[in-house]
Amino acid sequence: MMPLRTERLILRNWRESDRDLFHLINSDAQVMEFFAFRRSRAEADELMDLLADGISRNGFGFAAIEIAATGETAGFAGLNAIRRVPGVADGTVEIGWRMAPEFWGKGIASEAARAWRDFGFDDLGLERIISFAVAGNHRSTAVMRRIGMTARPELDFDHPNVPDSHPELIRHVLYEMLPGDPRR
Repeated sequence: MMPLRTERLILRNWRESDRDLFHLINSDAQVMEFFAFRRSRAEADELMDLLADGISRNGFGFAAIEIAATGETAGFAGLNAIRRVPGVADGTVEIGWRMAPEFWGKGIASEAARAWRDFGFDDLGLERIISFAVAGNHRSTAVMRRIGMTARPELDFDHPNVPDSHPELIRHVLYEMLPGDPRR
């Protein structure tokens, strides 16, 4: 199943050469603006290994985004079965992404997310894909809308894993898409 290809991108499993970029996108203040934590190099390496193992086992996950023309790794996008999200059944699949700032504003996240959305519905037979973000994270919610997702304000929630020390990050908005949605 992996890698997936789009016009400009290769969505693939992680390589040893991706470690510096993976640490950057998990520790950079600008990238992690809407997260209450930053990962150390050791924590980022451990997470990258976990993601790579999951992709090898399942054929999908949060995978590297490679720019086909240059071979640069821009960040990640993919599908993930979630747990412990209020109002959402465990095992529901979310779509997510994170990229280095120099790749923002070029449509890369949207292109990668569309490929994963289509893979989820067409290849995995998913009946629903969701995405969620901090209420003020307008860049992420814009991607959600661009790939055809619909806001579900009745499912917005206070994220249980965000500490009270970061009240501005607690409220999350939820978007969803079904396979027959007309914006797909």
